[in-house]
Amino acid sequence: MVPGMVPPGERRPRAGAGAGAGAGGDLAALAELDEAALLGSLRERFLRQQVYTDVGDILIAMNPFQRLPLYGREVSERYRRHEKGALPPHIFAVADRAYHAMLGCRAAAPRGQCVVISGESGAGKTESTKLLLQHIMNLCKGNSQLEQQILQVNPLLEAFGNAQTVMNDNSSRFGKYIQLRFQKNTVRGAKLSEYLLEKSRVVQQDTGERNFHIFYYMFAGLSSEEKEMYGLLDPSLYRYISGRFGTEDVAQHWKHKYQEVCNALDMVGFQEQEQVDMQAILAGVLSLGNVTFEPQENNGSVKVSEASQGWLKAAAGQFGVQEDELLKCLICTMSVTRGEQIQRFHTRQQAEDARDSIAKVAYGRVFGWIVSKINELLAENVDPEVELREIGILDIFGFENFAVNRFEQLCINLANEQLQHFFNHHIFQLEQAAYREEELPWETIKFSNNEPILDLLLAKPLGLLSLLDEQSAFPQATDKTFVDKLNSSFKGNLHFQPGRGRVLGFSIVHYAGNVQYTAGGFLEKNRDTLPANIRGLFINSVTPLLSVLFTATISRTGTLMPHVKAKVIRGADDKFNSTRKQSVGAQFRHSLMVLMERMYSANPHFVRCIKPNSRKEPGVVDSQVVLQQLRYNGLLETIRIRRDGFSWRPSFEEFAERYGILLVKPDVSLTKESCLEILQSTELTGWICGKSRLFFKYWHKEQLAKCVEQLERAAVVIQKAFRGFSCRKRYLKLVAELRAQALRLQEEAERERSRLLEVEAEAQKRVSLPVPVPRKRRPQPCPRPAPDMPPQPPVPRPRSKLTESTPFDNFLHPSGPHPILGTEEQTGEEAKMRKLKRGATIRWFRETQAQKVMQDDGAFPSWLHGMISRREAENLLTDKPLGCFLVRISQSRPGYTLTYRGEGRCRHYMIEMQPNARYVILGEDRAHASLTELVQYHQTVGIQPFMETLTVPCGQKSSGSLDYEDLECLTLTPSAAEEETPLAEQACLSGPPARGPILQTGAASVLKRVWFRRAKKCQEQQNLDESRTKPSPGEEGGSQRAFPRLHSSIRLAMREIQQFSSVPLNSSCTELQSSPQH
Repeated sequence: MVPGMVPPGERRPRAGAGAGAGAGGDLAALAELDEAALLGSLRERFLRQQVYTDVGDILIAMNPFQRLPLYGREVSERYRRHEKGALPPHIFAVADRAYHAMLGCRAAAPRGQCVVISGESGAGKTESTKLLLQHIMNLCKGNSQLEQQILQVNPLLEAFGNAQTVMNDNSSRFGKYIQLRFQKNTVRGAKLSEYLLEKSRVVQQDTGERNFHIFYYMFAGLSSEEKEMYGLLDPSLYRYISGRFGTEDVAQHWKHKYQEVCNALDMVGFQEQEQVDMQAILAGVLSLGNVTFEPQENNGSVKVSEASQGWLKAAAGQFGVQEDELLKCLICTMSVTRGEQIQRFHTRQQAEDARDSIAKVAYGRVFGWIVSKINELLAENVDPEVELREIGILDIFGFENFAVNRFEQLCINLANEQLQHFFNHHIFQLEQAAYREEELPWETIKFSNNEPILDLLLAKPLGLLSLLDEQSAFPQATDKTFVDKLNSSFKGNLHFQPGRGRVLGFSIVHYAGNVQYTAGGFLEKNRDTLPANIRGLFINSVTPLLSVLFTATISRTGTLMPHVKAKVIRGADDKFNSTRKQSVGAQFRHSLMVLMERMYSANPHFVRCIKPNSRKEPGVVDSQVVLQQLRYNGLLETIRIRRDGFSWRPSFEEFAERYGILLVKPDVSLTKESCLEILQSTELTGWICGKSRLFFKYWHKEQLAKCVEQLERAAVVIQKAFRGFSCRKRYLKLVAELRAQALRLQEEAERERSRLLEVEAEAQKRVSLPVPVPRKRRPQPCPRPAPDMPPQPPVPRPRSKLTESTPFDNFLHPSGPHPILGTEEQTGEEAKMRKLKRGATIRWFRETQAQKVMQDDGAFPSWLHGMISRREAENLLTDKPLGCFLVRISQSRPGYTLTYRGEGRCRHYMIEMQPNARYVILGEDRAHASLTELVQYHQTVGIQPFMETLTVPCGQKSSGSLDYEDLECLTLTPSAAEEETPLAEQACLSGPPARGPILQTGAASVLKRVWFRRAKKCQEQQNLDESRTKPSPGEEGGSQRAFPRLHSSIRLAMREIQQFSSVPLNSSCTELQSSPQH
């Protein structure tokens, strides 16, 4: 038998494994494997605040319901390329394994990876996703703003897609799959896929639950002027948030969250006007929810109640549409029959359904547009031929079983069934099938197979979703006919139970337990109807964003595609549900299929999140709650197969190709014999050789990686020695050549000297006339300086054009010679390129930045400098105190650089101006509206990673010579300023003439400031003239602030609501809050 091979029927424990989970934190090392031992080990670790536990290469994460000191930068650094077992289990370790497996490190071929995070609602999946992203971004730090933009995606999506439920204060009401795309070890882009947003939450929330976070954030974070601009009143008036708001402490937390959302929008790249339009649409959704209806006496139709006339007007203004057109969409349906237009009035129930449907669709499309915009802004900008590798992270809604379970819970639990099947397929089915195929001695481990449940839900044509689509296609079908169809189709199915009692519904026995579903609303939610003519109304909205949302098409997976023009067919809006393309169930089923295809093509890493108790209390373990999750997750069986099984099963060819280097010989054949020879050269034990492949434990890959790394280190030593030898050999050869050349030159000089002596001797023999000797000049005396004059400094020697400071030459006391970069010809070309770049940057500053940076007195801030070099900036800061700083214009790109006087050296921070006109220090997580705001912020908050705060601004070297004079010659409105500028000032400001008198520097500076002030006043007057045609959003905002398109209409509607509510306010509020929600 080959040494190290496990005989049939014998199990070899992992080297170094203890009797319990103990020091290593690996449950596969438990001596006794049963539910009591498993539960006791998890409880003991959790109470010691060790919330992470390994099951081989699978991570169990228990939600601590509190913040723990486990996720700082120093912890992240420790888990960078760490050895498994050297550190406790951690979510960072999973991120590290996935990242380096994607790169092909650790003796594995490069391959796409995916991390699957699963668990109940409230188990901590969203936080685990954020921590995974954080560590991966630290691993691939490429000094670009893209990493920070990707990290800002999560808080943005949480605000719009998460809500408080009875099980979780921050429950994801949608699923997302984040695809990080890498070129080598640098992230180059990201793509986001979203699944099944719970739109019904916009119009209805159960007891103890809230609407989406963003509505509460807006009320807490907007100023009074901004609320007036958007048309928002007291939150207690709004029906869609149930007239409830939080305490003062909660409101402060929401205010902070709103600031985070605004910063995330700025960081990712959303334009200011887009953000304003988006919030105006959200305000319109809230206002629309307050529109109530009452029957008309004469014709049996409905009308908008007098109490909600103002809300209708406000919603129309916030949506940017006409009030009467919006009213028509709510109370009646227009259709054309044989060329005749027929108007059908709605009942009160139909009008309320139309109102809620508009609100749900509007919010859903805003959310879809946010995801689409994120994908557009974070898309990779590389050559299409460049191969990109990928890490996918799945954060999807957890399994849910509420008191009342609806259509959304069925889809959520279907997704969890699919994930459980994916887990079973990889952990149990593939592995045990390989044992049978290779005829290895193996005792089959039974597991809970949920394929029958998936067949019940997804089979065609008799699956539950197929029957739901079939019933949704019949206009006369009802929820009762749907339930009757299910009862007749699934009679006798072990996983389906008919409903009991008076409530119309049914039950499904899921992998995680029996869930009873209320069938009310199933057909309507699956149809996802949109009132007739509302699409055409919103396409013609004066709010551009709303027009884009409803011009967009919806893909088969339910994704919004804004850039594709939708075909508007005449008569297409005649029917009430004409805009429905595919049912919600069909879209969700197709999106799940695409997701599974992506995940099956990647190498999976599993994170199983566990909720320790149902009360969200820190430090408390409810044994029954934990045990139930362990059972339906199949963790006991998972531990058994990880302890006894072989999770890594490479073929002979794959193994020999990857590890043939361990034989240290060329041309290793890809055969079984070579594999056995490779394994005999290592100290690996516990593996099995099959008929066509090898079987390894999960820790064997780490041990083989160490062997390969040991050879790699040896190869580096050999390369170092060989390169040293070859360099020395080349050096000695060059020295010998130089000595030979010097000897030849010396011999030639000797021969030339001898020849000259012979010529001189010949010349002396000839008779020649005497040559007069030139008269010598008498030396002139040097003038002595006057005693009252200061001593003049020595004139510095001109610096050679061939020397240039290196990019990292930023020490305050440099020593040593500067490197020579190239020949004079190359320097000339570089100088030409630098001149072109300089000209482009100057134009950029004059056209886009001058007026933004200029102060009210027409001067630049004291910390702003012109296009000075890195060395010049350091020279200015040499004698300045610690924390002194300046901002200079970059010489090589349109942008700025902040130079900071640190301890013993200067630091240079790049300031990037994003396409949405926001300023960001590279690597920071905060965007600023102006340079001045950026400087003021970092005078109180340190700059990462050294947390250095700005103290004293560094002014100009002297008031007579300003280093930004060449930037002051033009402003944004030169023609407007020239009309009032005297000719002498124009001559000065446009630059000194080629030949003529030159004004003194001080006078020129004064004239420039006068001209800047006049130009700025002219620009302000122009903005004021433009603003007269538009309503002012408030004194704080100024005339350059973005605002909703129909702001004046919104203000009038708010006044009407307030006037109506001033007398019967209480009764109005009571009517709104007691109005039924559908």
